[in-house]
Amino acid sequence: MKKTKSFKKNIGEGHRKRLRERFLQSGLDGFLDYEIIELLLTLGTPRKDCKQPAKEAILKFKGLSGVLGSTIDQLQEVNGIGPSNAFGIKLFQSISERYSKEKIEPKILLDSPKLVFEYLREKIGREQKEHFIILCFDTRNNLIVNEVSVGTLNASLIHPREVFGLAILRHASHVIVAHNHPSGDPKPSKEDIATTKRLVDAGKILGISVADHIVVSKDEYVSLKEDGFIT
Repeated sequence: MKKTKSFKKNIGEGHRKRLRERFLQSGLDGFLDYEIIELLLTLGTPRKDCKQPAKEAILKFKGLSGVLGSTIDQLQEVNGIGPSNAFGIKLFQSISERYSKEKIEPKILLDSPKLVFEYLREKIGREQKEHFIILCFDTRNNLIVNEVSVGTLNASLIHPREVFGLAILRHASHVIVAHNHPSGDPKPSKEDIATTKRLVDAGKILGISVADHIVVSKDEYVSLKEDGFIT
């Protein structure tokens, strides 16, 4: 019996070692989603097998982004993921978001819907509630980001005075607004379109243009400018 336990332990340690060597050689290239989570779990689990909990987490939360976007309590619903593991996963997510933010913001290259999407996907693309974001650009093209509201996008929550009050305060020359669809479908609703038109009209009066309204999910986006709702 002791030999069997020792044999299993050696197999597990060898597997972990191979995972880490793969990462050190090539980063995450070639890693499956569950292997990324497995690698994270090994950091907080000295000896237990982490492959099965990683696979269960990917299945339960429907992919890597779902795992990273889950709460600590939700993560611990997976057998084999404890408080330390869940903390490690959330820490990794937060570090990734901070890195992405710091990497892109100083360059201020948000001059296309795709680039705006890449930026916002890390901020709100995985959120499980709707978040409304305003991006204000001043005359020097410096970017300011501010969360206006959390909750369903509707006229009672998103009022032009909130959006343009911030824009005026920050001396913005134009703004881009955006929000996420937690459902994963970025197709704008009638309320999204109506809100966009109201903001565009208010911006024309104030002399601060609404350059775009972008709806994002974790994998896709829709630009209301590209779809002809902003002219």
